Amino acid sequence: MTDTPQRDKPWLFRTYAGHSTAAASNALYRGNLAKGQTGLSVAFDLPTQTGYDSDHELAKGEVGKVGVPVAHLGDMRALFVDIPLDQMNTSMTINATAPWLLSLYIAVAEEQGADISALQGTVQNDIIKEYLSRGTYICPPAPSLRMITDVAAYTRQHLPKWNPMNVCSYHLQEAGATPQQELAYALATATAVLDDLKDKVAPEDFPEMVGRISFFVNAGIRFVTELCKMRAFVDLWDDICRDRYGVEDARYRRFRYGVQVNSLGLTEQQPENNVYRILIEMLAVTLSKNARARAVQLPAWNEALGLPRPWDQQWSLRMQQILAFETDLLEYDDLFDGNPAIERKVADLKEGALAELAQIDAMGGAVNAIEYMKSRLVEANADRISGIEGGTTTVIGVNRYESGEPSPLTSGPEAIMVADPKAEADQLARLSKWKTKRDDARVEAALASLRRAAKDGTNIMPPSIEAAKAGVTTGEWGDVLRQAFGQFRGPTGVASAMSNRTQDLDDLREKVDAVSSKLGRRLSFMVGKPGLDGHSNGAEQIAARARDCGMAISYEGIRLTPAEIVERARAEQPHVLGLSILSGSHIPLVSDLMDRLRAEGMDIPVLVGGIIPEEDAELLRRKGVARIYTPKDFEMNRIMADIVTLADPQSVAAQ
Repeated sequence: MTDTPQRDKPWLFRTYAGHSTAAASNALYRGNLAKGQTGLSVAFDLPTQTGYDSDHELAKGEVGKVGVPVAHLGDMRALFVDIPLDQMNTSMTINATAPWLLSLYIAVAEEQGADISALQGTVQNDIIKEYLSRGTYICPPAPSLRMITDVAAYTRQHLPKWNPMNVCSYHLQEAGATPQQELAYALATATAVLDDLKDKVAPEDFPEMVGRISFFVNAGIRFVTELCKMRAFVDLWDDICRDRYGVEDARYRRFRYGVQVNSLGLTEQQPENNVYRILIEMLAVTLSKNARARAVQLPAWNEALGLPRPWDQQWSLRMQQILAFETDLLEYDDLFDGNPAIERKVADLKEGALAELAQIDAMGGAVNAIEYMKSRLVEANADRISGIEGGTTTVIGVNRYESGEPSPLTSGPEAIMVADPKAEADQLARLSKWKTKRDDARVEAALASLRRAAKDGTNIMPPSIEAAKAGVTTGEWGDVLRQAFGQFRGPTGVASAMSNRTQDLDDLREKVDAVSSKLGRRLSFMVGKPGLDGHSNGAEQIAARARDCGMAISYEGIRLTPAEIVERARAEQPHVLGLSILSGSHIPLVSDLMDRLRAEGMDIPVLVGGIIPEEDAELLRRKGVARIYTPKDFEMNRIMADIVTLADPQSVAAQ
């Protein structure tokens, strides 16, 4: 009779969640914890992520859509009612406003009577990937990097169990990064932060700070490659910590990471297939003991359609629990040590990543290489999309085995959850009431201290915590930073000059030339991203393909108001205007923009792309939108053909 094997402790089970209001999100969190979730992962809405109050012009339509709105201490207090923070491991996916949200969290924990030094969790606090892929930055790179290391230095002294930065390669893969690029750009970000942090902590404390840097990665569908990528991360990080920073204690060189598996690969077509994709992707970060994730959060099967319901999130949670508790996975040593195929692939990935790292180092590090990395991501994403379009990359239900039975999971009036339409008004009312009940003198004093700290370089955290306690709002905190450091508009990665990507575009290029002749000038296509949505990958790819088809393109990047887009359109007179909105705010933003175009007497065909349910699409068509595209419309050349048709004077005359 053999002894029962000793089981490893499972990873943290998380679900990335938050929507509508702090009270609604609190109920969701407590429900998930009751179902066996062991850590919280908080999603904040776009105004909160970008440092605006819910009543700001740019926040219109965005409040509570992709996460929970937290505008002040009262919202943070409501978010964690009946959740003792000193007993919780909380991950907050927040970057530009990370110092502020952590300050609010600390203030609530103090109100609960918690021992602040016992708090455990993570703020993502990775601004470089925001410039490259997600778009929720506020300030230029240098002051943003300073605030990252301010948070790290503060937690070293006051929150020793807290991870001050979660280097996030997740969105890099969502933006098209190859595994080698994901490895290199994440590691380059980590070294940029540690290089800056060295001067902010005592030399004897620095190795421990290296050990508190964690990572947040993506696991895609290429299971073996993703498994090997994680093993490569472990090796490369160990080498960097030892050789670059002289960290001798192996504990501080461990590659500690959490993961969300790939949302990019979730399909609108045959969405039930996403369950299998999520499971396979989870295996890549759990099977390999020596490179196993410390926390896992899984998307829901229907996230390509809309907000997941509590039941959908429960399904993903149960997937983790079955693997951890029903199987024997956690009873064994690493299953892949010594496997020659694995070792060859790991070596190949490391070689490619080191070549990219050498290029970034030659440019002066990650901060100086932002534009280079952005352009590389756009190119890699174009390759990925071309593979799907051309069929060299198979996606079941999308470009192969497309016929199938209708999914009963997507039928019925409550098949897809939508944000409460009354939530924004409720949030605005509570924000207005909050401002009237504050001690204005204390607020002004706190803001003055914050301005001084921003100006003289002292750590931003103490005045931010005082501001949180004084009742300062997210927008007021963000405005101080915008005034002190200025705002930043990141590179788009889409050059205006035509690239050499003209394969299979000859027919389209001829049509563009023919229509341009009729128009008397080059067919002009403008791409705009209204609102706060920073997911710009689709907009970049559409702009790049239009450029390669020979159109004159105009794309200035993210975060514009409808009024600003209409003003640009009036100045540039494009023949077709394309809008990209992935945050679920398409109805208010597009409606506003269409009304403004009509008021200006501008008759420009408008295309809209996003996660748009059919009933919303019909409403937008009634508003005058000419074409609507959702994630199922992956054939970009068909979209290009539509643009040509809409710009053709003969086509317009025939309508």
